[in-house]
Amino acid sequence: MAAYRCPGCGYVYEEANGAAREGFPPGTRWDHIPDDWCCPDCAVREKVDFEPMEIMQ
Repeated sequence: MAAYRCPGCGYVYEEANGAAREGFPPGTRWDHIPDDWCCPDCAVREKVDFEPMEIMQ
């Protein structure tokens, strides 16, 4: 699964973990996150700003 990082504050959304406080259960794919979703930590960056990350296994 993939992960995406907010370039503003460093918050990381990992598909495998989801984001319970945002209402996204584990396994929620990035393409299922609403396009108008903003970073839950800084509320400055939008989904389109997030950068894909490499996940170390």
